[in-house]
Amino acid sequence: MGSWSFSAARGDNQALAELGFVVVVIEGSCNPLRSKSYHDGCYGNMAENTLSDQVTGMRQLAQKYPYIDLERAGIWGHSGGGYATAAAMFRYPDFFKVGISESGNHENRNYEDDWAERYIGLLKTNPDGTTNYDNQANAIFAKNLKGKLMLAHGLMDDNVPSSNTMLVVEALTKANKSYDLVVFPNAAHGYGAYSPYMTRRRWDYFVQNLAGAQPPHDYEMKPAPDPRNVVQ
Repeated sequence: MGSWSFSAARGDNQALAELGFVVVVIEGSCNPLRSKSYHDGCYGNMAENTLSDQVTGMRQLAQKYPYIDLERAGIWGHSGGGYATAAAMFRYPDFFKVGISESGNHENRNYEDDWAERYIGLLKTNPDGTTNYDNQANAIFAKNLKGKLMLAHGLMDDNVPSSNTMLVVEALTKANKSYDLVVFPNAAHGYGAYSPYMTRRRWDYFVQNLAGAQPPHDYEMKPAPDPRNVVQ
């Protein structure tokens, strides 16, 4: 159950809009609570992640609303959204220019069976030695990066092992790609007390790399208790 408190990590859309960005949220195919045929588009191909729907939807919106600048398309997400963000930057490198990938499960062979095996199936080795999980791993496609990518992870993550992000870091380094990395040594899957810091870094990253502006240096966000949550 949520609360009335402002929590940018759970829904940053309004905040980013107030920073001057056009924020688009598209429910693509494969999302939950839809028909089986709707899910079949991504079953066994989790890396699809509705990304083709996102790209198509944004292109159609830009045709209708000329003020949408597709030359400055950004994307961000946390957990599965972090996985999708990196996949977007690697699989659509000419479309997405800036991405922020937080706590992503980039390697589903190293993640929970109730997620990967549920949507990809059991690990199977093909006659040529490849597996059905190979093309689901973001590290394999990291060499395609063209834009600006920030990766973040809590090193005490009790959901997605931080090694998932380190595999992408290693692949980017081997491919001589530039990237930004934020780690929280004592944070779990959500960043807890460090969430305001991550929110500020996220906003700064978009402001600098999409808007081309300079945000206040090391601005400190200080969340205040919401009086609507006080129990009388």
